[in-house]
Amino acid sequence: MLAEVLQLLAVKPGDTVVDGTVGHGGHAEALAEAAGEEGELIAFDWDEEMLRIAEKNMEGVGIRKTFVNADYRSAPEWLRERRPDGVDVVLLDFGVNLQHFDDMSRGFSFQGDAPLDMRMDRSAVETAAAWLNRATEGEIARAIREFGGELWAGPIAKRIVIRRKEGRMKTTSDLVDAVYSAIPVAKRDKRVHPATRTFQAIRIAVNRELENLDEAVTDIAGCLAPGGRMATLSYHSGEDAAAKNAFRNLARAAEFTVLTKKPLRPTEQEISSNPNSRSARLRGLVRGNS
Repeated sequence: MLAEVLQLLAVKPGDTVVDGTVGHGGHAEALAEAAGEEGELIAFDWDEEMLRIAEKNMEGVGIRKTFVNADYRSAPEWLRERRPDGVDVVLLDFGVNLQHFDDMSRGFSFQGDAPLDMRMDRSAVETAAAWLNRATEGEIARAIREFGGELWAGPIAKRIVIRRKEGRMKTTSDLVDAVYSAIPVAKRDKRVHPATRTFQAIRIAVNRELENLDEAVTDIAGCLAPGGRMATLSYHSGEDAAAKNAFRNLARAAEFTVLTKKPLRPTEQEISSNPNSRSARLRGLVRGNS
């Protein structure tokens, strides 16, 4: 939804723009080009590897650039200290970079056999395997149900606990096998791989992706200068709900105005060319009157 993001954020030459989850730098490059050489880009990402890729991809972009290896939840403190007058544009893209799935060693994909890692930040201590081998059956079932919307969360959690006692909860294949053994063949969704929702849920739980998300959005919005704009791109109902609640509460203070009564959705043309965009939800906010 690059065109919609650019239209919503209305970047001007000389703007200071912040990308809270830079990934490969696709959105950041477009924002930086709109801000021009007199502007500034501040890019955050908690994955050091992604940050290096973005920095390399943007070598030829003529703008002052600062790359920060940190979760966007750390952005408010960083910005208040270094940009006390505020910034003009903020983009928070909550989506997972597809390279995480392409790199089988990261353990995000159920398509191959790899260590059950799933950490966005590889400096973090706990992997998905470690979490699944220490969490209670109830905690696992709740995560799979709440973060994945999986109707078979209870049976899947039970199978995970049984298999971990046998030392069979170390790889992505171990987790896939647990899912297959829990869901009867006749009950499996033919359109979606049976492990899709479980893998999504475990990833969200391990990385604490929804933890304090609405507070983080609120705090980052507080770093906008007067007239500054912020956009959030969500791909999960929990992410979108957090952004929606944060924007609504900010607007009640009259200092902010919500730019999107309902989230913007990708066009059918974009979905056709990029099926991964199907679940995207874009919301916008401005500090002051629109």
